[in-house]
Amino acid sequence: MNFPVPVSTDELLSNAAKEELYLKLIEQINKDFNLANEGIDFHHTTTPEELKIQLHEKIYRLIQYKFAEYLNLLYIIDVPEDQVKRLDGSDIMELSQQVAFLILKREWMKVWFRNRY
Repeated sequence: MNFPVPVSTDELLSNAAKEELYLKLIEQINKDFNLANEGIDFHHTTTPEELKIQLHEKIYRLIQYKFAEYLNLLYIIDVPEDQVKRLDGSDIMELSQQVAFLILKREWMKVWFRNRY
């Protein structure tokens, strides 16, 4: 079975909920952010909409104020460098939203594969 590549954050979070892996996704995000020393603590009660907004805000702040830590986070999560390089960095709000999606996509891939295999 091939990994279903989501095209949007909403689709990804919907798939995670449908497959009953949303809580695992939250745990994976918390784990990787803590490994990067960028503590984030999404609770199991965090709704998909809250997750999306809070993750976007966290990435925005990292790009704005802690760029080295932002790069370290991308490395720890293992976001593909070529995908990040293809993004347009002219608007930091838009960039942080796109990077948040790439992070979610990578974290979802980890959770999905771990569940399947």
